[in-house]
Amino acid sequence: MTPRTPRDVLAELTALTAEDVPTHGGATMAYVYDSGLAEVDGLAAAAQAAFQWTNALDPTAFPSVARVEDDLVAAGLGLLGGGPAAVGTVTSGGTESCLLAVLAARTRWRATHPGDDRRPQLLLPVTAHAAFRKAAHLFDLAVVDVGVDQVTCRVRPGDVEQLLSTRTALVVVSAPSYPHGVLDPVAEVAALARAAGVPCHVDACIGGWLLPFLDPAPFDLSVPGVTSLSVDLHKYGYAPKGVSLLLTGDPEFRVGHGYATAGWPGYPVVNPTLAGTRPAGPMAAAWAVHRWLGTEGYRRLARAARTATEQLVAGLAAVPGVRVVGEPATTLVALAGEDGLDVLHLADEMTARGWLLQPQPPFDQPDGTRLPATLHLTVTAATADRVPALLADLADAARAAVQLPPPVPDPGLVAAAEGLDPAALTVAEVDGLLAFAGLDGGPLPARMAPVHALVAALPRPVAERLLTGVLDRVYRPTR
Repeated sequence: MTPRTPRDVLAELTALTAEDVPTHGGATMAYVYDSGLAEVDGLAAAAQAAFQWTNALDPTAFPSVARVEDDLVAAGLGLLGGGPAAVGTVTSGGTESCLLAVLAARTRWRATHPGDDRRPQLLLPVTAHAAFRKAAHLFDLAVVDVGVDQVTCRVRPGDVEQLLSTRTALVVVSAPSYPHGVLDPVAEVAALARAAGVPCHVDACIGGWLLPFLDPAPFDLSVPGVTSLSVDLHKYGYAPKGVSLLLTGDPEFRVGHGYATAGWPGYPVVNPTLAGTRPAGPMAAAWAVHRWLGTEGYRRLARAARTATEQLVAGLAAVPGVRVVGEPATTLVALAGEDGLDVLHLADEMTARGWLLQPQPPFDQPDGTRLPATLHLTVTAATADRVPALLADLADAARAAVQLPPPVPDPGLVAAAEGLDPAALTVAEVDGLLAFAGLDGGPLPARMAPVHALVAALPRPVAERLLTGVLDRVYRPTR
């Protein structure tokens, strides 16, 4: 092996990112959150480096970690209510915050229903983040789907009220929902949950560090009946991934998602989160960025992103074949197609023009109504100066997309899939099905519309098994 210098290694690592979507500049409208401020990047990197070897497993050995975490939680509670007894936990991201909220609710339900062998239920609007479904899977809760209004895409309080029962361990609402960027009626749902003696969690992972600066309807821990709230600092807190907060007004709630054991011959283990060893670097970076930006800095960034969103929504009225779904409450926008335009083709056309817009398949609700396929756009402060270019490319892409035939999956594959038992499929059988669908293990197709159309046409359990197979193929090392 040729000797390598540290510079060689870093150059090799950097070269690996050549095919990645850009993390800065505002053209990647999912997955990343760019403040547009070079100072934020430099400060966060330096803070993260200063704590890169610190282990947040034990704050008694590293008291700096306790201070950083306490300051972040205090900042979150100061922004999002909760009262003098309120507490919180720093987690690795929104998914972990949601997992812990469900775990705490399950712990409470079991404690208040001794001897009850039924599975507790998670009352979940269909637009709630998939992390809650993952939590139900991991912690053995039954998901009770709650449909949303077809026009507003908001959950209806009356539907929640009808589905509340003695088995309900937790009700979830979104502020805003990820798929459509709309704000659920938090106060109304929380009041219903409170009257039934059921905890209510607000998923504000995206909106929690935005909404307080935009004068929204009440949605946070100050709302009667809201027992917990999740908010990500690696989204509109503009910190590196991954760092999130799970906040609650009830200290007993936090006990319900922790774990402690002295039942082995090693050191006593006490974990407030799912992880043991926890990286302190992202926490330190979030702390540094928050200290530097401050309330007014976040306010400026939030309003810049919101203004850009309003300009985008207004300009979309002139883009042929697209419509905005729901009423965007913050900086998330969902676009559906009309007049013959398929948004899956639109996503491919925008990719060719240097933008990443996230396709979202159509969704069949419990009552038989269908939410349309959409494109998800996350607007950040870095997008603010690019709205005219985005609108121009959207109009150009729409004109090209409407000329294309609808993406239709192979009917033979769809028919064959309807008779499959996804749980019985082996890895080799999934590989064969993927190869038949044109995903033979090489790079993904340049145009993904046919793939997304296939996923939408398959029975959901089969689609989920094939999607697992796609990721399985991505993570096969070369030798």
